[in-house]
Parts: sequence; C-alpha cells; structure tokens
Amino acid sequence: MDLLLQHRDKLRRLSPDTEATRRVQNLVEERRKLVDEKTAQTNRLTSHLQIYFPQILDWFEHLDSELVCGLLERWPTLEELQKVAPAKLRTFFRKHHCRDEERIEHRILAIGQSIPAIRDRAVIEAKSTVVEVIVRLVRSLVEGIADLDKKIEEAAAAHPDFFIFESLPGAGAVMAPRLLAAFGSQRDRYGNAGEVQSYSGIAPVTERSGKKKWVHFRWACPKFLRQSFHEWAGHSIAHSVWARSYYQQQRSRGQDHHAAVRALAFKWIRVVFRCWKNRVTYDESKYLAALARRGSPLAALAATAKTL
Repeated sequence: MDLLLQHRDKLRRLSPDTEATRRVQNLVEERRKLVDEKTAQTNRLTSHLQIYFPQILDWFEHLDSELVCGLLERWPTLEELQKVAPAKLRTFFRKHHCRDEERIEHRILAIGQSIPAIRDRAVIEAKSTVVEVIVRLVRSLVEGIADLDKKIEEAAAAHPDFFIFESLPGAGAVMAPRLLAAFGSQRDRYGNAGEVQSYSGIAPVTERSGKKKWVHFRWACPKFLRQSFHEWAGHSIAHSVWARSYYQQQRSRGQDHHAAVRALAFKWIRVVFRCWKNRVTYDESKYLAALARRGSPLAALAATAKTL
C-alpha cells in the first residue's frame, strides 16, 4: 500500500513479452523441470543399485544413457547378467554404440568375475522391480528432453534477438536460449544492468544495523533466472580469456568456486545488458580493448593469459 500511495513514480508498467519470447521462456523453463526430474530419478536409481547391484556404478559413468537403460531393462540383476553368453553381450554393447573393443572386453571380464553385493532374494526382487520402473521413467524423460530441445532450437532460431545471445562465449545450444529468455524482449523493463543483477539474484544483499554491515547471498529472486546466469558464467570460463582471468583472480582472493562464478556472472550481466540494449553481438576483442583503454587490471591479466 505504501508503494502504491507514496512511491507510484518508482513503479513502471509491466508489458508482456512478445509471443516469440514467451514461447522460448516457457520451453526452456519446462525443459529445466524435466532435467531436474531426470536427475531425481537417476539419483533414486543409484540408491537402489548401491544396495544390490553396485557394480553397474563402476562399469558405467552415466546411468541415463541408452546403453545402461537397455542393459538394466533386459538384465536388472547381476545373476541374470552373468548368465548371458559373452558373444551376446558383445553384440549388445556394439548395438548400443559402444565401439571400444578394449572397454567391451574389460566389462565382460568384470561381469564374469563379480560377486553379488547381497544374496537376499526378497531385497533383490523388490529393488530390481523398482529399478525396471525407474529405467522406463528415465528413458521417457530423456526422450522428452530431446523433443523439447528440438522445439527450443526452432523457437530460438526464429527469434529476432537470438543472434545476440548466440554470440556469447560458452552459451551454446542450451544456455543461449535461456539467456534470451532471461532478458526477454521488453528493453524498457530494465533501466540499467544493476536492476537485472538485483532481480536475478546475482547481486548480493548488503544489510546494515548500527555500525555493523554484512553481505550475503540473495534468496528472494527467480531461482531459474539466477541459475541461468550462474551456469552460463561457469561455462564462459573455458571460452573467454578475460572471464577465465577474472575467475582465477577471485579464487586467488579466497573466494570459493560458486562465489567466484557469481562475481563473474555479475560482470557478465553488465556486458550482455549493453549488447542487448544496443542489439549488437558480443565481440571479445572489442571488450578486451575497452578494458585496456580504461586501464583495468583485468586487461593485464587477460593479456598475460593469452600469451601462456
């Protein structure tokens, strides 16, 4: 009520984004929900296998792969798997795109030499039955995510602003549409980059009481938006010279990994905000030149990193 009556001049009309933008926004958010669900089911699968069939976790790196899902659907227990002839297993692995013959032979040898973790038939029957159900869920989620990826690619490619976010280092097919969704298409929504930094939760919160002051992580924010900027900043470290230098600078000052990535995301938002406002692509060389003109210490760090 106080905001409406006394600070109406600080409120701006919220105009909805274009249909093209809202399409991308909804698709990327739903994709994230499916990814989170797949992660939850994969963790559940791991916990069941640890009880009666832990060898699977040593033999395979990704439980959500077509190879592992197919294997557990056909032979959900070690006992059943050990009854399969080596020739049949070789055919199975090759059919599921495992072409490394040395790895195939190593797995077949390990299968034959493995000792069951437990022999309690009551537990094995219950856990293996649930594993078969979880595997079907995981396969369905993987297929659903793939379908959404195709729709996201199509929707993002058709968006008039996608070229901006496609040019960002490390954005790729997944993060570029999410960054497009994060900024939207209403350029008058944010007056400056600071508003994006605060609204997204990337900017920390500073509190004061008397002579005391403390800075802490921002909780009240759109979690998916904060996650998008955080994840992309992490990806950019391997693709941008200055981003990598800045991250290493933060770590050398005692920041942990996530704090350093948030600090990097804070800087990235300022850069991307200007590209978005001006409708131009990101150019690493231009930004490095701008840092050098301003005499930024980061320019020297980036120059040193480029020569290494």
